[in-house]
Amino acid sequence: MEVQEQGTKSRVVKVDSKESWDFHVNQATLQGCPIVAHFTAVWCIPSVAMKPFMEELASMYHDMSFLTVDVDEVKEVARKYEVKAMPTFLLLKGGVPVDKIVGANPDEMKKRIHSLAQSNPTDIP
Repeated sequence: MEVQEQGTKSRVVKVDSKESWDFHVNQATLQGCPIVAHFTAVWCIPSVAMKPFMEELASMYHDMSFLTVDVDEVKEVARKYEVKAMPTFLLLKGGVPVDKIVGANPDEMKKRIHSLAQSNPTDIP
């Protein structure tokens, strides 16, 4: 069991309903904040393995919103974005999908998220 350092709070928000998804997407859109959404499942080992990587990215890109969506818990959102494999990473800007990465590929994720950050100039580390 991993123990987080005291005082550190995850920047990756768990979405547990369609309403929660809508709320976080609307908030990020109002703030001009791009979103990285990780569609996952507890039974998918590559998805679970990407969780620490998502935390790392979230700590690097403070002006982005990082969400995690369990496809078994929030099926409606997964269906809406045609998520058929895990992990799937959906990048949104202005509440609209601009990129989709299927599979656990940290190097490709870094490139695409950096590219998204460059299109949002306040967030380049």
